[in-house]
Amino acid sequence: MNTGNPHLLATESPYKIKLFTRLGIPFQAIAAKLDETPRLGEDAQTTAQRLARAKAAALRTQAPNAWIWGGDQVCQGPSGLLGKPETPERAIAMLMALSGHSVWFMTAVALLGPDGSERMHCEQARVQFRRLSRAEIERYVAVEKPLDTAGAFKVECRGISLFDAVESQDPTALEGLPLITLSRWAREIGLQVP
Repeated sequence: MNTGNPHLLATESPYKIKLFTRLGIPFQAIAAKLDETPRLGEDAQTTAQRLARAKAAALRTQAPNAWIWGGDQVCQGPSGLLGKPETPERAIAMLMALSGHSVWFMTAVALLGPDGSERMHCEQARVQFRRLSRAEIERYVAVEKPLDTAGAFKVECRGISLFDAVESQDPTALEGLPLITLSRWAREIGLQVP
């Protein structure tokens, strides 16, 4: 891979690509193909951090002179880690189980520099779901189709209507990347943001 771009985003996620674009940094998004299965006994934060770094590291040998940005998000529900539902039926079941409960999202980011430097951060966000009726959930899933997102909702869209509260130092972390941290890192490596 000879990208010619000094900044790579290790993802194929349209959500992360859209978020990173907001920083105004020219970049190329390249999928880092790896097994994202949590390891036995691994908590949500450890999983997110391990995967964020692994995604960035997966591109290092192919682009040794690039700044490589990686990220991952893991959702911890009342009964364990939550993945992407992938089907409407599983999305409905997931949201029914989350109704009235708090859920934690761990959004980890890693930045690997061409000089061997590494930065790592994990932003936590707590989401308090309001009590939801089955009809509300079915309507939401039919309209939003949140099948490719952990927790079966899209906070940047109508998913916000499912909550009583969201607590986070960085609201963009819940969408997939903590842009406050990424903006700071960009300035630290000499980029102008904004």
